[in-house]
Amino acid sequence: MGVTGFIGSGLPELLAGRGISTTGLSRKRTGEVKGVERWQDSHHPDLAGHEIVINLAGAAIDRRWTDEAKREFRESRVGATNRLVEAMAKLPEDARPKVLVNGSAVGIYGDRGDDILKEDARAGTGYLADLCRDWEQAAEEAESLGIRVVTLRTGVVLGKGGQAYEKMKTVFKCGIGGRMGDGNQWMPWIHVADLRGAIVHAALSGTMRGPMNGCAPYPERNRDFTRKLGEALHRPALIPAPAFALRIVLGEFASALLASERAIPAALDSEGFQFEFPTLETALADLA
Repeated sequence: MGVTGFIGSGLPELLAGRGISTTGLSRKRTGEVKGVERWQDSHHPDLAGHEIVINLAGAAIDRRWTDEAKREFRESRVGATNRLVEAMAKLPEDARPKVLVNGSAVGIYGDRGDDILKEDARAGTGYLADLCRDWEQAAEEAESLGIRVVTLRTGVVLGKGGQAYEKMKTVFKCGIGGRMGDGNQWMPWIHVADLRGAIVHAALSGTMRGPMNGCAPYPERNRDFTRKLGEALHRPALIPAPAFALRIVLGEFASALLASERAIPAALDSEGFQFEFPTLETALADLA
């Protein structure tokens, strides 16, 4: 699910390299993309014959959080995951998938200052933390069906064509880039190639289960992140976006940009996962 999105679009080729054939499901596209079938959120998908399910579906959250948008966020995450698990439950026990890798986000931790956040850290408070907690709980229901579940807590995903990187790049290319708020907040990030690799690793691992921080080993404070991004793009990072201005323009969504989440990939580290781009410098050198 979510196979036509930025992250999911690269997974079929990666899995094919491991000799695994895939069927893609998308909430938005149908026959125009080879190997992708339409999935309506209100329906149960047909999962018969599939051993691995990777669910990355979810409406884009980087916009103003109106009441209507919040309903869409929840339905496309919690609602869709509920129906996914219900579809698994309808299958005979010996025909159910063996593993579910389901989306989530580091937003589950809330604003935690300088706390180092491994996967066993408690959930935080606030709208996004509550949404992620409910999202993960919906996926964890599959454990009762004998299905191994991994919940993927992603940070800021950096990659060409991805909304986060392209938006930041545009701002800096226009010469108006800079820190957000005071810039002290920690930003967990990950190169898209490493995130896709981590997803495949989680799917094929026989031992990984539970939450998995989908972020690089070295998070950056926002002020350092923006400085390094500016250097990579040969642009200054001199124009800050004050917290009050972000709240005026973006409303409640500004809280997600200003939250400090010093998440590290402890679960991946314990499995010996090797990052291709462990530092922000190596990631930006590949992208800039």
